[in-house]
Amino acid sequence: MRLFVGIIGALLLVSSCGVVGSINGSSSKPANLTLETSKAKSYDKIIPKEAISQKGLFSVHNVNDKYFFEISDSILNREILVVTRFIKTPAGSRNYGGEEIGEKTIIFEKGPQNKIFLRVSTLVSMASEDNEISQAVNNSNVTPILESFEIATRNEDENSSVIEVTDFLNSENTLLALSSPQKDSYGLSSIEKDKSYILGISSFPLNTEVQTVKTYKAKASKGNRKKELPAAILSGVVTLEINNSFIMLPKKPMKKRMYDPRVGYFASSYLEYEDDQQQVDRNTYIHRWRLEPKAEDMEQWKNGELVTPKKPIVFYLDPATPKKWRRYLIQGINDWQQAFEQAGFKNAIVGKEWPKDDASMSLEDSRFSVLRYFASPFKNAYGPNIVDPRSGEILESHIGWYHNLMNLLHNWYLVQAGAVDPRAQNMEFDSELMGELIRFVASHEVGHTLGLRHNMGASYATPVEKLRDAEWLRKNGHTSSIMDYARFNYVAQPEDSIPSQDLMPRIGDYDKWAIQWGYGKIPEGISSQTEKELLNQWVVDSVSNNPRLWFGGEGRDFDPRSQSEDLGDNAMVASTYGIMNLQRIVPHLTEWTKNRSSDDYSSLDQVYQSLIKQYENYLFHVSKNIGGIYVTPKTVGEQGEVYCPVPKSVQKEALVFLNNNILKEPKWLINNEILNKTTSPQSKESITKTMESVLLNLIGGSRMSRMTFIAERYTNEDTYAPEEYLDDLNQLIWGDMNVFYSTTAYQRKIQKAYVAHMITLYKPSEAEGIVEGILAKLSEGYTSNTDVRSLALDNLTSLQRKIKGTIPVITHRMTKAHLQYLKREIDEVIGELKDPPNFYIPANPDISIKAEENE
Repeated sequence: MRLFVGIIGALLLVSSCGVVGSINGSSSKPANLTLETSKAKSYDKIIPKEAISQKGLFSVHNVNDKYFFEISDSILNREILVVTRFIKTPAGSRNYGGEEIGEKTIIFEKGPQNKIFLRVSTLVSMASEDNEISQAVNNSNVTPILESFEIATRNEDENSSVIEVTDFLNSENTLLALSSPQKDSYGLSSIEKDKSYILGISSFPLNTEVQTVKTYKAKASKGNRKKELPAAILSGVVTLEINNSFIMLPKKPMKKRMYDPRVGYFASSYLEYEDDQQQVDRNTYIHRWRLEPKAEDMEQWKNGELVTPKKPIVFYLDPATPKKWRRYLIQGINDWQQAFEQAGFKNAIVGKEWPKDDASMSLEDSRFSVLRYFASPFKNAYGPNIVDPRSGEILESHIGWYHNLMNLLHNWYLVQAGAVDPRAQNMEFDSELMGELIRFVASHEVGHTLGLRHNMGASYATPVEKLRDAEWLRKNGHTSSIMDYARFNYVAQPEDSIPSQDLMPRIGDYDKWAIQWGYGKIPEGISSQTEKELLNQWVVDSVSNNPRLWFGGEGRDFDPRSQSEDLGDNAMVASTYGIMNLQRIVPHLTEWTKNRSSDDYSSLDQVYQSLIKQYENYLFHVSKNIGGIYVTPKTVGEQGEVYCPVPKSVQKEALVFLNNNILKEPKWLINNEILNKTTSPQSKESITKTMESVLLNLIGGSRMSRMTFIAERYTNEDTYAPEEYLDDLNQLIWGDMNVFYSTTAYQRKIQKAYVAHMITLYKPSEAEGIVEGILAKLSEGYTSNTDVRSLALDNLTSLQRKIKGTIPVITHRMTKAHLQYLKREIDEVIGELKDPPNFYIPANPDISIKAEENE
């Protein structure tokens, strides 16, 4: 995931056509590896007896600080995955030991003139050798040669070739070091070869691990030294420690399981060509571990009995993990055992502590999946997976866990559950509570390593009122998936007496079903098409009978059912409950954030900002209903529409909520006891900024053009027409102007923001300021050649007339000055409104009739 700050690249869904790994472009015929006699050197001349050697995927020899790989003929033309990770990083780099730098698939092959070539493989398209079109595919897929090695000698007894790799491992190349964009992000230039060296190499039967130290020159500063690494400022160079894992991919790839967009798995894909097809197909398959029964348990597994897999999934904890949190992290890993039981496996996944004093194990070794613990001020965690690109088989994972994540968990839990759980009402949680929070996050991240994507629609399956039902929550939890961003049950009220364990997410119905769908048994020997139909039927039968199994994706653009941080099936009701709890919390924040008498009020400021962010979430959850479209992916055999506009009544309910909670000043949130103790400008101006953001969102070009499209497209339905919506919004913001009209400072800010955004909507070139500039850029693309700009002009003209008629009669001085300012702003864009002329109407009725007819 990236759970808390966004999502990282390794967790994206389906790559379009650049998935790594293929045999295209390499010969599948055995190579002639007889060494040319003119260049022949005996094996013992190159690898003398005093060489330090070890056998493995590559037999590795160290001869006087020169390193040689001995490559067996049997692994030529075999795919090898190279995973590059940091071991140690410079201070201030925002990367940590164990984090991935990149991955590529390579092939060693025999080249001419006693050479071994290293090719980088790219799986873009594929065709079975049984098809004649496979020749055309091979003709258009030549893989690049990254490196050429001279064969130093042959070991005919072992049928292997020896190549020197010292310079290659120490060099600056995209396989084993930083890429150009990565160097740019660090502010680095070329490698310093005299300060770079091989730290060590370890070789194992299926993998070889290379550790190097690489030192780079730092680029000359261009004035912004805040982005430079401290090491670069102090010395002009930056040193990194890097690990490269060379992993032999299985000779026979695991059987792929076809992807279905209605089940949330990460996936890979390639173009597939066949002689009989009339259009090119995309073969898309999910990421999952290879879980298979032991041979002796196969019949029991087929008969539905639980069996232990041949090779369980094991996650080790980084020995740097604080001891007090280890059991909670292990519990979070083991929580997934119940889901795998639904797929027919027991003890399929296990969390363990890292063995002490075992020299044969390394945290960077690709044979081991590890939860790496980072001493970092950042508040984050993520769960990637490394896959065989040919089949989607997950080979290993290194979960990233940042120490300061606990601060984020604390603030979330305090503002979401502080009104109902007394344990949350202080700045330092007891170990048991923090442990429970850590356990939930660990479960979420492990879900990603199992292949599961976020399911932001899972919380929609829970009716809002059930979030206040203790018995229902005990059985079902507050969301159907731990892969949702449904944090904690903020709907529960104090009088509901909900136990704390039912305020937190846990493995739910969807999670168990998704694991069953991805890992459960499928009849052997069936065709890909039959398998696809079977998997499709599983989805149709299951989801149609149980809406809690619906996959809502990472947050579909315009579907209000699929949002992060929300709860329940009605955002307006859920957010009302949430705000009621925030109103209970605000008066106690000063007391709850006290820690030591010597502390300042930075904790108060921090939690107050978190509370405002929570309040903003509620507002934006609601606003997404306006102009929203329900998106429910279906196959041809299913009933119902894929796209359906949000009902007009729901959109109007959303607008009423926003009027009550942001268009009208939320005075309960403006707490002087808090604001008089905080120095952060962000806190003091937060309410205004929130209002401006919501208003920008409500009349942005994207929303307005979408509402216009919906009104045009769904003519037979009761849609919320954009002109009606703007009329309703205008009435809420401006009200009825008359001689008694007066405004508060908050109302004047809203009205200024409204006019500025409406001007931008009408004429993007008139946008002023950063926010308006962003809106203008978006509006230009969304609103050109639509009715939106016409509606904006119509609204500005009506408002101009309304203001002009009110100014002469108004008595409230500040309101009058405010309206004069707004009139001038509008006049400058659309021109000053002139008084209508006094038309002469002739007495002759025939002329009047003709004039009316002409009109």
